[in-house]
Amino acid sequence: MIPADTPLPLALLIAGLAVTVIVALRYVLTSGLFALITARVRPGLYAGRARQIGREVRWSLLSAVVYGAPAGIVLWGWRRQDWTLLTADWASLPLWWHPVSVLLYLFVQDTCFYWSHRWMHRPRWFRIAHAVHHESRPPTAWTAMSFHPLEALTGAVVVPALVFLVPIHIATLGLVLTIATVMGVTNHMGWEMFPRRIVHSPLGQWLITASHHERHHEEYRCNYGLYFRFWDRLCGTDRGLSARIVAEAGHGAQAPVPAE
Repeated sequence: MIPADTPLPLALLIAGLAVTVIVALRYVLTSGLFALITARVRPGLYAGRARQIGREVRWSLLSAVVYGAPAGIVLWGWRRQDWTLLTADWASLPLWWHPVSVLLYLFVQDTCFYWSHRWMHRPRWFRIAHAVHHESRPPTAWTAMSFHPLEALTGAVVVPALVFLVPIHIATLGLVLTIATVMGVTNHMGWEMFPRRIVHSPLGQWLITASHHERHHEEYRCNYGLYFRFWDRLCGTDRGLSARIVAEAGHGAQAPVPAE
């Protein structure tokens, strides 16, 4: 806890640094866990890519600063000044609102990511920032946060902005952040960890897993979404699944979705 009499600039700096450390540890532990799983399930998949992984870790730790600073400021504001619509009281919100808030936060994140991601693929912004992420070819379990700081900023401000606009319980927000972390890592692992019955189910046709996102890293101009395929399908940028991952997973081929 930061003492109440701490000067505001110092309090915000401490809060930002503290959450930066948490974000960095979350990245290392989550990516490290899935890298270990990859080594057991797909031995040799990351062989010869030590330099790539080292680069991914360095960019990701820099991204942790970009993500941690605004999150720390928001958290401090909630604890000290009641600036936000975060709450620790389950009864202060209707019971039905808790799952709705999770879906709403995920959908807004997905929407912001889709459009900022397409913007980052414009030639100028790709050269300036997004090329950092696409240096990972193919991506690994360490790639999820490997962003140029400018690109990291486009994702870092979404949830901190939402907590000023959309009520949510602190534990439910934790669930949103957990989903974001796990899906970010698993979508970049370079292999499909989810079974065929999920990937090729009617629900799977609307969800993004490694099979879908890998195709973005292969072809660049498609499959821009984060969690859902809604915007890709609506805007004609969904090209289906990566043929390599589908074949390696033994899922059987899926026909690409034609462009509109």
